[in-house]
Amino acid sequence: MSSEMMAVDYYIPLIMFLIVGALTPIGAMAVVKIISPLKPTFRKGATYEGGIRPIRDALIQYNVQYYLFAIVFVIFDVEVLFLYPWIYIYTSEVIPKLGGVNIAVLDMAIFIIVLLIGLLYAIKKEALRWV
Repeated sequence: MSSEMMAVDYYIPLIMFLIVGALTPIGAMAVVKIISPLKPTFRKGATYEGGIRPIRDALIQYNVQYYLFAIVFVIFDVEVLFLYPWIYIYTSEVIPKLGGVNIAVLDMAIFIIVLLIGLLYAIKKEALRWV
């Protein structure tokens, strides 16, 4: 078997991934088109609130403070998710060192410093001040 043929074999999973990734949203939109109501009426399009008639319009204006607080929470919640793989890498024995310092520790220090800068910015902009 030639080396060019073997090189093409490495790209087959990538090509399959790209094809499936392109077809998935198209397939989802086709399914929605098939199962959606064909004759929309006012009653079918009305807001459903557990069988209770809607009291008022669903477009209520919320304070932007709720959104800012939620975004900061999500950022630090995702940070915790990144700590788990880092702990696994840090505890493994095959970690390169840079001048005697573990690269995993250096990477996590940079990551946490960037997050702390974001936290300080949020505090400065009073995004965490609950009114």
